[in-house]
Amino acid sequence: MATFITLASFTDQGIRNVKGSPDRAAAFKAMAEQMGISVKAVYWTVGNYDLVLIVEGPEEAAVTLLLKTASLGNVRTQTLRGYSEQEFRGFLSSIT
Repeated sequence: MATFITLASFTDQGIRNVKGSPDRAAAFKAMAEQMGISVKAVYWTVGNYDLVLIVEGPEEAAVTLLLKTASLGNVRTQTLRGYSEQEFRGFLSSIT
């Protein structure tokens, strides 16, 4: 399973409707579950980003979920593909 860490910032639309953010997060989790994605964490943050999302699942489904979420217009996202220590050690083993 692939892991993705998404850094999200509210758009003007998203911040105008910030009180609905927890409900949108619940809808995100429900949509993720329907797509076979596990939402490991949702954090509201302060600083350069307003939210951090961590999801795990098949790569195609996870990317589709994150694109679909961003297309709703409440957040802009930057998504990072995360690797576990074991996965990273596998990459390192091929370095000669």
